[in-house]
Amino acid sequence: MSGTLEQSDLREGYKIAKLGPREIPIPAEWEAVPFDEAIELNPRYDKPDNGPFDYLPMDAVDEEKQTIEYWTQREKDDCTTTWFKNGDTVYAKITPCTENGKIAFVNDMSTEVGSGSTEFLVFHPREGVTDERFVYYLSNLPEFRSVTISMMEGSTGRQRVPSDVFKGSLNILLPPLPEQRRIADILSMVDEQIRQTDEIIEKTEELRFGLMTEFFHTGYDEHSLVEKPTFGQVPNDWKICELSDVADVEMGSSPKSEFYNETGDGLPFYQANNEFGYRHPTHDRWCSNPNKTAKSGDTLVTIRGTYVGQVNIANERCCIGRGLAAVSATEVDREYLYHHLAHRERYVKSIASGSTFDSINSAELNSLSVLVPSRDEQTRIASCLRNLQEKYMAERAYKRSLQELKRGLMQDLLTGTVRVTTD
Repeated sequence: MSGTLEQSDLREGYKIAKLGPREIPIPAEWEAVPFDEAIELNPRYDKPDNGPFDYLPMDAVDEEKQTIEYWTQREKDDCTTTWFKNGDTVYAKITPCTENGKIAFVNDMSTEVGSGSTEFLVFHPREGVTDERFVYYLSNLPEFRSVTISMMEGSTGRQRVPSDVFKGSLNILLPPLPEQRRIADILSMVDEQIRQTDEIIEKTEELRFGLMTEFFHTGYDEHSLVEKPTFGQVPNDWKICELSDVADVEMGSSPKSEFYNETGDGLPFYQANNEFGYRHPTHDRWCSNPNKTAKSGDTLVTIRGTYVGQVNIANERCCIGRGLAAVSATEVDREYLYHHLAHRERYVKSIASGSTFDSINSAELNSLSVLVPSRDEQTRIASCLRNLQEKYMAERAYKRSLQELKRGLMQDLLTGTVRVTTD
């Protein structure tokens, strides 16, 4: 909603309030108050004479999770002028960190007070006025962030949110304190679900990589082991073949620029600089006259650039540009081959070379050594690793749904569109 609101547009029990340049409806019991009346900016804390103190670098805040990933320690004389306590919110004030949402709630600091990057603003709740977790969620509200971003000053690439933005020129929407706490409770429950899902995602991926290492060194079944070059210990009865012995390799070739389009005409087009997805690549262009193609189920290997060695699976017939190769299994299970090539990513990176960017050529890829167990063991290895990968992807999808739920709840609860009971 934008522009000027008329009283006749309001729901019963609501009134008009200003948030930055916008007018929005809020519940009659809520107030639109100046930021500095509800939240103390960059509080001045008494610091003990003796250190060390927990120190928060900018890089320690994960902007996607909005969590503090680690702390360092500094002596008092080495700390900055930025100080905070548990219960405060740190808010990055420099581009691009502000736009990217480097915001975190401080709750796991081991020292009484801590210090951090001078590029953080510190928001401290005023006792009896604001709830500490409500302050954190309020600082994530898109309307709040957009106002601070719009007021950034400085040269391109070094713009900052000036402190005077928070001194009288910025209003915030403030429900009664019990309602603040209930809103924070609800959003905290969603955050906890996201945190637990993150743990499952991390453990699932750790398990997949652990089993991958075990399978391709000791096998799925019990085997006697033998030392082999490049592989170390491997099952004695497994064959070692070159990739060209068990698969057809097609090196990519980029079509002329006039054959690209963004309208869906032709085959999906992939190249080495695509932002590939997890297992299946993503694309934003099509090709109406492809030079080289891959078919559904082929393993796509990145053969040049930053992500050389990375593998994906084509989930449909597609056009592959320069920097990709399509590997089509002929003598082995294609799902097994995909996971085996994923396991060999580091080795492929190690043999890549080039003056401008790393790459591997057709001969190097075709001669890549691969392990070939019995077809039955290939199937069991592939099935186990695929199940874990599908578990990972399902948890990622669930996390995205939780994040979408949180965004919707924040918008509704922090603007009073949806009310909560405080019983």
